[in-house]
Amino acid sequence: MNKYYETLELHKILEMLSNECSNDKTRQMARNIVPSDDLFTVRREVNKTVCALDLSVKFGTPVFSDIKDISAALKRADFGAVLSIKELLDIKRVLRQINMLSDWYKNIENHDNMLDYLFEELFPNKYLESKLEEAIIDENTLADDASPELASIRRKIANSGIKIRETLDKMIKSSSVNKYLQDAIVTIRDGRFVLPVKSEHKGQINGLVHDTSSTGSTLFIEPMSVVEANNDIRILKGREQDEIHRILSELSSECAQIKEQLSSGYNSSVELNLYFAKANLAAKMKACAPELNDENIIVLNKARHPLINADDVVPINFSIGGEYNTLIITGPNTGGKTVVLKTAGLLTLMTMCGLLIPASDGSRISIYKNILVDIGDQQSIEQSLSTFSSHMNRVIEILNKADHRSLILLDELGSGTDPVEGAALAVAVIEKLKARGSTTITTTHYQELKMYALDAPDVENASCEFNVETLKPTYRLIIGAPGKSNAFAISSRLGMPEEIIKYAESLITSENRKFEEIIDSLEKTRISLEENNREAEKYKKECEELRLQLIEERQRLYSEKEEELEKARKTSADIVNSVQRQSQKLIDELEKIKKEKEKSGFSDKVIDARKLQKSTMNKLYLEANPISEGINDNYVLPRPLKKGDNVLIADTNRKGILVSVPDSKGMCFVQVGVMKTKIDSSKLRLIEKTNTRSNKQRKPKSYVSATGVENRMTRKVQTELDIRGYAADDGLYELDDFLDNAVMSGINIVTIIHGKGTGVLKNAVRNHLKHHPHVKSSRKGVYGEGEDGVTVVELK
Repeated sequence: MNKYYETLELHKILEMLSNECSNDKTRQMARNIVPSDDLFTVRREVNKTVCALDLSVKFGTPVFSDIKDISAALKRADFGAVLSIKELLDIKRVLRQINMLSDWYKNIENHDNMLDYLFEELFPNKYLESKLEEAIIDENTLADDASPELASIRRKIANSGIKIRETLDKMIKSSSVNKYLQDAIVTIRDGRFVLPVKSEHKGQINGLVHDTSSTGSTLFIEPMSVVEANNDIRILKGREQDEIHRILSELSSECAQIKEQLSSGYNSSVELNLYFAKANLAAKMKACAPELNDENIIVLNKARHPLINADDVVPINFSIGGEYNTLIITGPNTGGKTVVLKTAGLLTLMTMCGLLIPASDGSRISIYKNILVDIGDQQSIEQSLSTFSSHMNRVIEILNKADHRSLILLDELGSGTDPVEGAALAVAVIEKLKARGSTTITTTHYQELKMYALDAPDVENASCEFNVETLKPTYRLIIGAPGKSNAFAISSRLGMPEEIIKYAESLITSENRKFEEIIDSLEKTRISLEENNREAEKYKKECEELRLQLIEERQRLYSEKEEELEKARKTSADIVNSVQRQSQKLIDELEKIKKEKEKSGFSDKVIDARKLQKSTMNKLYLEANPISEGINDNYVLPRPLKKGDNVLIADTNRKGILVSVPDSKGMCFVQVGVMKTKIDSSKLRLIEKTNTRSNKQRKPKSYVSATGVENRMTRKVQTELDIRGYAADDGLYELDDFLDNAVMSGINIVTIIHGKGTGVLKNAVRNHLKHHPHVKSSRKGVYGEGEDGVTVVELK
């Protein structure tokens, strides 16, 4: 591996990736990944990893098994060779992997993703997989089901063996034979059934000697009575091997016939395994895809070094590029400066390998041609190289390779020699890298570099925060402010005598002391600003919570309003129904009186009926217009009321128009919206007309009155609704509005004109009417009414 990449420990990340892989070839592919410096290639590879992660989240990660490389076996089969059982078993496992991935892919709802081309190169063959499954038991054995002939041969071998054993068992149990045996058992030598006979009695058992024991005391003799049967088994064994060879040849030929599909499926499977391994690694790291660019801009939000324990790592916020291309990081030892360098470099390399990075959304990574690194002390005793010499050798090498597409990471630039000369050399190196357009990140303890960063264009200071009280770093990276070494403070906290600290401080030049004071002032200002920002964020969060509460409260009030409106509609419907019943009762009474016209006392009955009718109507008006007692505000009408006056009903704060002047009892009719109300004139307040511009403004379509009842003041109530040409949803909305107005106006029969058309609107209207609370019944129109193009509705 590239030595710079190895310094940043990219090989450890790739090893972690290989551990997520399921087969040897994919593991090797993972270890051999080389970062790409082409933006298009990197974007494509990152997007494939994102695609694999999305698919895993939505549908679960597909199962990958440990498949072997079958390319050599397929090549041999293509030349006519007979494959071994192990090679066929490897092919069967590849077929199973292909079939599993293909079945998993079929369950994906949307096949439009960047991994489609790999899934499309899978060619499932369940027939051959099933055939191999049935034929092969393990790497050395074919199943009896591999062919009917093989099963028959093995059955005959087993039966012959049973017969031989039965014969030999009888001999063992015979007293005439048993006394000559070393053990009363049947054994096998050279594939033939034999008896263990004592060597001194070899002449007592008529048969063939096949073997002797290591001591020579036992002879393994095949009795002549089973020789023929053993010969039959030997012949059957030969036939068995011939049949096995034939089966393997046939299976090898079938594999050769689809070698292209098998090779394609194998290659796609191992490549898919790699992308899903990247996705699994990203999930474990809680990683995301950064925005990519080739403009030397890196922005890391809450980035974490992937090789540091997740419970111990402190996320950092880091940026470079745009306003500045050189960043000088200062701070005490063990403050996290080197971790910042390695995090920026390693996450850039991971991205260039098509991996996702452990950082938050909004992070950005630039693609570089070179990532050149000098981190760590690599002094060499053998080469007589000091720490400084070793560093300089690497810096010289970096200078020779650096260009505008290079990311340079330098740890403790210029260290290991005289501080004045080392600082001057560090500034010169940085200037050279700036001139070549490189993106440079370096760490230092030198005061001169801090001052240089304050004045130099395209250079920015940064510091790793350190808590002097606890003597521990916070690992926060503060960009824009140089860091203090805190050597005196740390030494004092560790117990260094005060007089030594004071004497050391007196040795510092006034210029350096003034610079430290400026840094200290900047640090205090930064802390104060951060505290103010935290307060601002706190208040912002509280305001956001309050805003959400107000939205929720508005929704609640809206819901309550709708509930009240529904109650009002129901109450209005009950009143209308009551008025209809009472009206029908009056009509029936009039019919009855009409029939008694010629009878005596008719005039008295008419008078009584009129009184009853007047009394009933007054009662109905009061029922339809329930008004609570208002507060007596001693209001006096400025003039007598006359028909057409605009009035305000004091108890309900509703406006209306006077329809009739007050009678002798002060009762009069007021038109409120579509409703005509009988009311006591003492409850009315005269509204004088003015010529202000506001009177000329268009009245709203509807408003909610003080009682919570919605009144339609400007809509003229009709008995027909024409919704031809409307979409179904819009038509149903108009229908509901129309039916509400019709019920409020006391209309019993209405007609809905929807036309025939495609039938969508007609069916939607008729289905809606079946469940509408205002509808008693509905039917399609008859001849003369519009037939199937209209629906006639009877309201409750």
